[in-house]
Amino acid sequence: MADDFFLRRIRELADTAYRRDIVTFSDFLNLNEQNMVHSRRFQLPGVKLEYSGGYENAERQMIAFHPDALVFEWEYPIDCLKITPGALKYAEKLTHRDYLGALLNLGVERSVIGDILVKEHDAWFFVHRRMSDFFLDNLTRVRHTNVLVSKVENPAELPGPSFEEVTGTCASPRLDALIALAFRESRSSMVSFIEGGQVFVNGKLITSNGYEPSEGDIISVRGKGRFIFDGISRQTKKGRLGVRLRRYV
Repeated sequence: MADDFFLRRIRELADTAYRRDIVTFSDFLNLNEQNMVHSRRFQLPGVKLEYSGGYENAERQMIAFHPDALVFEWEYPIDCLKITPGALKYAEKLTHRDYLGALLNLGVERSVIGDILVKEHDAWFFVHRRMSDFFLDNLTRVRHTNVLVSKVENPAELPGPSFEEVTGTCASPRLDALIALAFRESRSSMVSFIEGGQVFVNGKLITSNGYEPSEGDIISVRGKGRFIFDGISRQTKKGRLGVRLRRYV
């Protein structure tokens, strides 16, 4: 039922863009929702779909539906807000989960919040523009730490992604082998994630254990994290392949 409601809403946005010759936007979509849009035909003649999460390679993304022959410039209604501790000497070590919990505890829907980036004692989060003032006025504490929230005006302020380099060998660069290596689990334990619809390659749902990603693909595993497949580096004397991964941390 929830999926049906979501798909009707997406169809309405596409239809409105087509009929009224305007740009319409979804809220932030998770990987499963993005895949549902990818797998169905919501693009009408004369209407294009574009995605953005506010920065390159964002996981949660907003869809824009816009007419082909649009004559005016437009932008996504996405703001980036920065959270900093009010007093650094008293700040706790906070995690992604802590920041997300504090935001949701304000009574908002998850769909108005995009990705959250954490570095040292600061965090940056993307939000639907209509909610920016609400967070600026109401987010004052994360766990036991008093915080300040400000709007990011210069994209150069955003932290770059942090990676952990992961290397290892496998018989072939199958999806199950790569995610087992990335998260230091057994291949058999990864099968349920793949078959259970929790693994996405470049935002596309993949349910085949034997699928072989291409170099540069971003693989996301719900509940685990995501990583980049950097390709095959070598072949061992026993015929196994050396592979390189970069896991987001």
